[in-house]
Amino acid sequence: MTQTTDRNILSLRNVSKRFGGLSVITDVSFDVPAGARMALIGPNGAGKTTIFNLISGFYQPNEGEILLESRAIQGIPSRKRIGLGVARSFQNIRLMPHLSVVENVMLGQQARAGGILDMLKPLSLFGRSAWHREAEQLLADMDLPTYPGEVVATLPYGVRKKIEVVRALAARPKLLLLDEPAAGLNAAETDNLTAFLKRISETGVTLLVVEHDMGLVRRLCDDAVVLNFGRKIYDGPTATVQDNPLVLEAYLGPRHASKDRQGAAHVA
Repeated sequence: MTQTTDRNILSLRNVSKRFGGLSVITDVSFDVPAGARMALIGPNGAGKTTIFNLISGFYQPNEGEILLESRAIQGIPSRKRIGLGVARSFQNIRLMPHLSVVENVMLGQQARAGGILDMLKPLSLFGRSAWHREAEQLLADMDLPTYPGEVVATLPYGVRKKIEVVRALAARPKLLLLDEPAAGLNAAETDNLTAFLKRISETGVTLLVVEHDMGLVRRLCDDAVVLNFGRKIYDGPTATVQDNPLVLEAYLGPRHASKDRQGAAHVA
């Protein structure tokens, strides 16, 4: 087991989660170094989204610890974890379609609000405030300057995916959890999103990415953790993940995996 160090922004230690008698996550441990771009992958039903829900505070573990910068955060409510530096995007876009782009981004600023009046400011009740200008600047920094006044519902799907990530960035996270950011995108949109996420990483934000598109994973992430039936079966470089026998077996089944070891595996 890797030991927790000051370089790890996130550490899971022997984390387990059960729903009634069903064990969904069993004794999972891994570290996410500060500044890393790491993937969390596995077949459908492997427990990836449950791990995200545990990290972001929607679920509480039955056993184990979740450490953010060496501080145990299990038991801390979800909203307060955002204040500690954990933000998240979702597989299904959760923007407010009737609001403008900049108003959606400003909703992400509410995690930093210190009181009731501060929470109202991102809702544009006070005109073009410093919050409004900051949201516009964040969009410009992320190369989305032409969209701030447009209603989200009118924009292409790939652009809306980016806007959801920018909204999460408005909370000024240290750790950004991305749940299948490329879902529903075509190849060109996925390439564009990959470059976009690399640019976010260059600002110092740590990325933990759940994704089925292994092309994106290989281009974006240096390391990967692989789950199968709620257990960790691999923790290492993305360059070698498709050569690992346990990973091959998880995706292809034991008989097909043994045949595929002679060639390249198409883990997705």
